Amino acid sequence: MALLETQKLSINFGGLWAVKDVDFAIDSGEVVGLIGPNGSGKTTFLNIISGIYRATRGKAFVKGEDITGLKPYQIYQKGVSRTYQSSRLCWDLSVADNIAIGLYTQQKSSLFDVVFRPQKSNQEVYEGVQQAMDMLCYFNPNLVEKRYELTKNIPHIDRRRIEISRALVGSPSILLLDEPTAGLNEEETMTMMKDIQKIKEKLSDICIIIIEHDMQVMKEVPERIVVFNAGEKISEGVYDDVVNDPGVISAYLGGAEE
Repeated sequence: MALLETQKLSINFGGLWAVKDVDFAIDSGEVVGLIGPNGSGKTTFLNIISGIYRATRGKAFVKGEDITGLKPYQIYQKGVSRTYQSSRLCWDLSVADNIAIGLYTQQKSSLFDVVFRPQKSNQEVYEGVQQAMDMLCYFNPNLVEKRYELTKNIPHIDRRRIEISRALVGSPSILLLDEPTAGLNEEETMTMMKDIQKIKEKLSDICIIIIEHDMQVMKEVPERIVVFNAGEKISEGVYDDVVNDPGVISAYLGGAEE
């Protein structure tokens, strides 16, 4: 049984199939990359899996359990966590506060919880912040000393690390990374590649789905590549086979634009 599986997963927006009949599976400990032209359906696919969008048809399963139509916090509780292409950090809050706010959101805490912080909820978040800090230390030991610094003063790559560390709190079994190297320079991109490989080493059972436009990242990090075009899965396999697939080459030469 696959850790995560989709069957004919599809979503239609105003008559346009943004994702159409995608069959996909990933096992524990595996890293799979999603590539394709802009607007090909990659992020939309992750948005359906994580509950941001509701599928028009088809199913998604985690450990054999149907998660189709569940809300994002419910899917998070099933072990699916993610980051986003655009940062969701608050620049005028500290690193620790950003992690805490994200954890309250993941737990679907109420306004009462956030304001008055009942002891149990507060303890869970405190433990979550500590867990995220441990992961940050694994990426960069100096980051722990910056836990009370404002996030706007933290380098961009470290903001990415904060988001990934926050997503790993609670030991999810499935991690979705949407363009983790977006906005990074070449050196930072290489560092981020090493960070993702560190996650694989530290959390050997976790499966990772990564969307990325940097083909060097796709060559080095995932074991398998899935290619989207116009909402459909058009190719799947190891990097060398996929990039030499005539259908993939055609998709990129005449790919959709967002």
